[in-house]
Amino acid sequence: MAKKKKNDRKIWYELDLSAIVYPTLQRRDFSSVYRLSVVLKEAIDPDILQQAVDIALQRFPTYKVAIRKGLFWRYLETNHRPGPFVQPDIKNPCMPMPFKANNRYLIRIYYHECRIALEAHHSLGDGTGGMCVLQTITAVYLRLLGHSVSNGGFVLDIESPPDPEELEDAYMRYANAQVRPPRPGEKAYRVRGTKEPFYTLNIIDGIMSVQQVMAVAAKYNATITEYLNSVLLYALLQKQSHDWHRKLRPVKIAMPVNLRRFFPSKTLRNFITMVYPSIDPRLGEYTFDEIVIHVRNYMRYYINEKFLRGDITTNAATQKNPLIRVVPLFIKDFTVRLFYTKVQDRNSSAGLTNMGALKVPEDMKPYIERFDIYMGQPFSSRTNCAIASFEDTLTINFASSIKEADVERYFFRKLVQDGIHIKIESNR
Repeated sequence: MAKKKKNDRKIWYELDLSAIVYPTLQRRDFSSVYRLSVVLKEAIDPDILQQAVDIALQRFPTYKVAIRKGLFWRYLETNHRPGPFVQPDIKNPCMPMPFKANNRYLIRIYYHECRIALEAHHSLGDGTGGMCVLQTITAVYLRLLGHSVSNGGFVLDIESPPDPEELEDAYMRYANAQVRPPRPGEKAYRVRGTKEPFYTLNIIDGIMSVQQVMAVAAKYNATITEYLNSVLLYALLQKQSHDWHRKLRPVKIAMPVNLRRFFPSKTLRNFITMVYPSIDPRLGEYTFDEIVIHVRNYMRYYINEKFLRGDITTNAATQKNPLIRVVPLFIKDFTVRLFYTKVQDRNSSAGLTNMGALKVPEDMKPYIERFDIYMGQPFSSRTNCAIASFEDTLTINFASSIKEADVERYFFRKLVQDGIHIKIESNR
């Protein structure tokens, strides 16, 4: 909801249901930051890119903001300060994003050779909103270079005003199920490793053919998402079996689901919920084929409009409670941080997100090599995995804050065993 403050007439926006949590988890060494990048076929001109950023961001009012703190809630306020300014890329992406740094902007734009990268704080929106910002900036950049690029898909028309639906908290529109399903709560297996020094993020990218992965997934009667989830669960089981541990624990993946697939919405803010595909090794040893069957059944049972509406309703219950709304912010912060640290963060072994096949306007395709996505620095020691594809290029991007890369090694080894050819890149 967009509102105006009486004193200075600045527009402000309530944080959406997911965004309320992310500032609460902010630490000196952690911010909920993700990165999206596009690799073009020609080197980036930083001066032209800055012009493109200045032009395109006017179309995204909920990204040209600063975060403010009130007595009961935080909110986003229009930011008229200079910036954000493009800058050369850095070795360790997704660094913490202090709210008062960078002229209070919650996005950063980097360039390196042929790559444009957007980093955004999750309080602004999810990957779908961020991809709209990145692709629109890229389209404006290409136009400034003299190329003809159409609007469509993630590329929004910079001449038209934002649709009010783009600014809404879509969760609250659909939080209307008559039952609130309980949250899964059992503690999951956690990857053990040597924590990297402050500000260090290890990146490992796997680049492969979409057709090859699709063909392998089809042999298991699975989609690409089901197959890659199964491979990650398999890698985590391998890692746990080689660890020293007092007892086995379930292996779980925290996987965001884009709710726009099930509930009509144009929102550019957060509109995702989490599901948790899992395998419990205490029940016995699973073959890979059994893991795939289990994941396939889980996905097709839980990822549908009925269950997801119930999940939204469960998540929205606290915000709708009139008593909780008037609790001072510092008490809310303490409670949310305690719940996340003691319960929510222990509910998964790794994160995996798949943005699927990314579409761009036809006349934009000739200038693009590939896209990359990084879920960013994990809240605690573990690895996160993000997947995206463009044309026949599928990229799997791991981001980890521990030195050991055992999970990534087991993961890519399994893909190679299944006959998939992979090119590996890393920032190490």
